Parts: sequence; structure tokens; C-alpha cells
Amino acid sequence: MIIRKVNSVQEALHGITNNTTIMLGGFGLCGIPENSIAELVKMNVTHLTCISNNAGVDDFGLGLLLQKKQIKKMISSYVGENAEFERQMLSGELEVELTPQGTLAEKCRAAQHGIPAFFTPAGYGTEVAEGKETREFNGKMYVMEEAYKADFAIVKAWKGDEAGNLIFKGTARNFNACMAGAAKITIAEVEELVPAGTLDPNQIHIPGIMINRIFQGEKYEKRIEQRTVRQR
Repeated sequence: MIIRKVNSVQEALHGITNNTTIMLGGFGLCGIPENSIAELVKMNVTHLTCISNNAGVDDFGLGLLLQKKQIKKMISSYVGENAEFERQMLSGELEVELTPQGTLAEKCRAAQHGIPAFFTPAGYGTEVAEGKETREFNGKMYVMEEAYKADFAIVKAWKGDEAGNLIFKGTARNFNACMAGAAKITIAEVEELVPAGTLDPNQIHIPGIMINRIFQGEKYEKRIEQRTVRQR
């Protein structure tokens, strides 16, 4: 059995330099790799291309990297709650590639499964399809989308073992599941790291073969993007 455990976030992120393309799991602030993002800020790497559903909020998640102008390009499905993301996009400071959410997920999954491209009806007849091959299937038009090519994927799981097997919790599975194994190197950040063989095989969502490095994070804030409560 191959042990993929590393001893720190610094060791896990080794090799990430300027001009790196990184996939980052999460949806808003749900299931984001908090420790890894904080370390990327400390590393001061720049000109990053980040593939993520959105960029969190102004002062948390990928918003921390945007504040320091470390990201040159965001590949996302929407701007979300991040005013700085919006400002940089509208001012031209940040290159942005907006992609339909389902297409973004499938482009990750295609990379994960070694599929170079696929056809989808999403975006046909819009700016999304400009410059892309289109084809008709059974009387309906489709757009060809290529799988993403990323140097690193950083995913966040609830629990993992030293062999890299992962278990997600609830909706925090989101984009983490389809990004695992979708880059040259996949890093898994987990809340609890247990010895290999401890996890119930029937509960594992991502097998260790998809993971290159795994480490245990600490001090998770797990902020809620928009808290809604019932009145008394």
C-alpha cells in the first residue's frame, strides 16, 4: 500500500510556483481547502490560473488571493458574493472565463477520467460557443468542450486515510469529488487523518489512487456565506 501522507501544508503544496494552474474544490465557502488557500497567500505565488466554481467572499477563501492580486485568471461559473472579484473583472485587471456550472463540473470530471473532450448543449448559440466546434446529434446542436488541463488540484474532505482514500461530508462533496485526480498532482486536505485500513470501504467516496498527497488541516472556520434563520 502506498502511503500518501505528508506532514504539513508546506510539504503538500511543494512545487506550486508562479504561473501555475490550480483547481480548487468547494462551492462558495462550503468545502474549501482553508489551510491550503492560507498557505498560498503566505507563499506569495503570483499569476495563478484558478479553476473554481467561484471565488468565495472578499475576505475569505479565494478572495484572499484576489486581494493580493495573486490570481491572473479565474475560470468560474459565476462571480458569487465577491465584490473584489467583480471589480477586478470589470476593470480588466483580472482575466475571467465564465463557464456554465454543469460544463465546468464536466470539464473537471472529463480530466479526471482521461476524456479529452465532450459535447454538451449548454451554451450553444451564445458567446460560450464562440470559436468552438459544434455538431448536431439527433436533431439537436451541441458544443464541444475540452477537459481542463491543470497542474494541481487541491480538494478538501472531511476524513481521509494515509493511503489517500477520502470521505466527504454532506454538500461539501460538491466540486471536490470531480476535481480529485483531474490534475497532474492532487492534494487532499482533510479534517481528520486516520491510519490506512481504518475507513469502511463502503463509505469511501474517492479512492486513494486519485490522490498524490494528503495532510491534516487545522483550525477550520467553516464560515457560512449567507446565514438564514427562522424568526422566533
